[in-house]
Amino acid sequence: MIFGAITNSWRLLLGATDLRELIVDAERRGAAHIELRQTCLGEYETGEGVGWRPVLPRLRSLTGDFPGLTFNLAMVWPCLTKKSDPKGEPFQAALEGAKAVGGSAPHLRVVDSGRFEAPWESTGDIPEEALAVAGLATEAARHGVILSMENSGLPIRSMAMLVEHARARMEPSDAGYLGLCPDPTNQLRSYPYSDPLDELEAVPLDVIKIVHFKQIRDGQPYHSVDTGDLDCMRLLSMLQTRGYSGPAIMEIPPGPRVLDNLESSFAFLQS
Repeated sequence: MIFGAITNSWRLLLGATDLRELIVDAERRGAAHIELRQTCLGEYETGEGVGWRPVLPRLRSLTGDFPGLTFNLAMVWPCLTKKSDPKGEPFQAALEGAKAVGGSAPHLRVVDSGRFEAPWESTGDIPEEALAVAGLATEAARHGVILSMENSGLPIRSMAMLVEHARARMEPSDAGYLGLCPDPTNQLRSYPYSDPLDELEAVPLDVIKIVHFKQIRDGQPYHSVDTGDLDCMRLLSMLQTRGYSGPAIMEIPPGPRVLDNLESSFAFLQS
């Protein structure tokens, strides 16, 4: 497992500090992977919304300066709520961004913030717009890019069901490029009486592409990964036991001591 950080944790620091300096500090504190999140890249991105684009030459230069780190790109994309053109310029630009930073294993994480009335419990509950992610993943596979999805309003079991059925629409050689970014704490906030770790344990290992760690106490965000409403040590142990070897991202809330809190999160999990 590769412990890492995400750049939206540094949102409050980016105005005064270059992203490169923040990555240097994060690596010094123990990060081995950096998730480069849209809107939190400083001079390495341009535009907003559908006009957002990664600045490819700068990103290549940035990530090339850190041979000891791995990177992935993350962006907002309505992969569950709207059909979109896999061949369109915005998605193609995102794939090129993922390839620019991802080395031998490029990875694009897409976040759909859409909300649904209820969890999907059967195939019939999944809207056709969401199943269209098969087309996006097929195009990502053509570029050799892993495509993982996140939605904070749906439980892990619903998202895993979507992957299963979307993969069934893809060529077998491409299906493995589509997976999830589970965030058990998000589920706990939306469904406080659920057990997201039990649901995650039931997800096939090859579906888990990247995992987010964060903590809440009494339902409120906590400043580091530590004890709280989610048993983060159980999450870590379960992933280790199953042989998960991908990135484990500490999603630390923005704040003036965010890098100290990142370091203490690593120390907690390594204890």
